[in-house]
Amino acid sequence: MAVLTPSQIGGITGRSRRGLTVLVALILAVWGGSAGAGLAQPAALEYAIKANFLYKFGPFVEWPSQAFASPSSAFNVCVAGEDPFGSALDDAVRGQTVGGHPVVVRRLKTVSANPPCHVLYVGRSPDQKPADVMRLVRGAPVLTVTDEQLGTSGGIVHFVLRQGRVRFGVDAGTAQADGLAISSKLLQLAVPLGGAG
Repeated sequence: MAVLTPSQIGGITGRSRRGLTVLVALILAVWGGSAGAGLAQPAALEYAIKANFLYKFGPFVEWPSQAFASPSSAFNVCVAGEDPFGSALDDAVRGQTVGGHPVVVRRLKTVSANPPCHVLYVGRSPDQKPADVMRLVRGAPVLTVTDEQLGTSGGIVHFVLRQGRVRFGVDAGTAQADGLAISSKLLQLAVPLGGAG
């Protein structure tokens, strides 16, 4: 990984600096966020890390303009089905923005086609199978997130645990088919889906 000198960092302004800050936060979460927990990461810490990831993916994804009703409309992070995050997700997004849009958490018992979500975490649900959720949102500009720990799969982003660390894989092809462009910086942090990482 390239190391920036202080003078190079000083030359980064505005949007580039914000992007760098978010990238550094993601790198720290991927590589060191669970260091204090050792290899046996408690579930509460694991889901606190995942909660932070959910909105931090935002700056690394380009949504089509029609994904937002207005320049000031909310950036919706949705949780479908059972919520494994509790207050950790609300705490993570409090006061945060993505591209100037305030981040709002929405919890959905079930999902319909074209949900009002930018990021959709697909949890377990007695009311709706995760595969049905994925089918309903396919083709919509929604960053779907699934979780190996819950036995869900098929999301554009898929959380996995590798050597006791929260990691994620990215399906850039599905993202593109859904009208989303994933930053190469995020792809560099991803582990191969189905690999040992």
